[in-house]
Amino acid sequence: MSGGAAGAPKPLPSSGPKSLREMPHPLATSSSEEMGPALTPSPDLLLPRSIADKDLSLPNGTPVDTSSPASSSSLLNRLQLDDDLDAETRDLFVTVDDPKKHVCTMETYITYRVTTKTTRAEFDLPEYSVRRRYQDFDWLRNKLEESQPTHLIPPLPEKFVVKGVVDRFSEEFVETRRKALDKFLKRITDHPVLSFNEHFNVFLTAKDLNAYKKQGMALLSKMGESVKYVTGGYKLRSRPLEFAAIGEYLDTFSLKLGTIDRIAQRIIKEQLEYLVELREYGPVYSTWGGLEVELSEPLEGVSACIGNCCTALEELSEDMTEDFLPVLREYILYSESMKVPTDVEKCQDRVECFNADLKADMERWQNNKRQDFRQLLMGMADKNIQYYEKCLTAWESVIPLLQDKPETK
Repeated sequence: MSGGAAGAPKPLPSSGPKSLREMPHPLATSSSEEMGPALTPSPDLLLPRSIADKDLSLPNGTPVDTSSPASSSSLLNRLQLDDDLDAETRDLFVTVDDPKKHVCTMETYITYRVTTKTTRAEFDLPEYSVRRRYQDFDWLRNKLEESQPTHLIPPLPEKFVVKGVVDRFSEEFVETRRKALDKFLKRITDHPVLSFNEHFNVFLTAKDLNAYKKQGMALLSKMGESVKYVTGGYKLRSRPLEFAAIGEYLDTFSLKLGTIDRIAQRIIKEQLEYLVELREYGPVYSTWGGLEVELSEPLEGVSACIGNCCTALEELSEDMTEDFLPVLREYILYSESMKVPTDVEKCQDRVECFNADLKADMERWQNNKRQDFRQLLMGMADKNIQYYEKCLTAWESVIPLLQDKPETK
């Protein structure tokens, strides 16, 4: 039930073809990258600075850059340059923002604004703005699977949440889902085939998408069914051996990411528990300072220091929850949705077409994965550096308060 006019929307805060054998396994290391003996404290730490400044390297021969970046954000600037260059050649831009809550008689739901800007001839206008709810995104993905069965369709965030554990109307959950839906559409937009799909065009431009759903989009549905018929019903007998590795690759990749996801969630949970203890710990020193006149200043300093560490830890936990975990979850869902179909048309020409599409999509997915995880891990390193720098600064500010001051005569 759409119920678009049944209840007034309540605004929420918004924010703004190479061979598969050549594709590197995410867990594999080449012979030149095998780790050597365990790291031991470097004797350079005991030498004069002029000697200790010599070039360092890890046991595997990888050089180590010991210089500090000009700023904490400089680690990410290099990664954003490629995106800026790619934007100059794009002719289709899609964004998801402005979530709004709708309360109707039968249901309560969230819609998102989908804005499209394009110079493509397939669009009648250069810009569109429509509102879509989650089930509309789900409809789009199903239609893409039906009409483009030889291509890998990006995943959607999970629809269901555990009641009582996650409030699906909370600002945090809505924002997390908005980011995931925005990423979903951007994956399709960047795809050389999916971005020209007629269902995608309708999703981006139709003011009343429900009208198309009810009509069943007769022409497009027939086209989708014909493509599905062509690619289905026959067991594939002559699949190249290289495709046999895809399933194992995806299973291993998903398993490792799942393990990282579970451990990361435990770490965040423990950080939040530690944060509760810190918030109780700091004020104790402030209360103590009220009873000790001579120690008042250093005790207040320790209390303020712990408060600053609390703030830094809270920011780190939020970054992990909002930036790190969603990317892991997306790729877990991606690997689950990328199982290679076992049915394909028996005509050899169509088998070769199917294999070519899959190879191209796998290569594109691998490139996206490398870029996403490089940026993700670089960002995580940057956030941890900022966290420890803030804690270090906080504790260093306490030292002068603890040092003996010369008595005035």
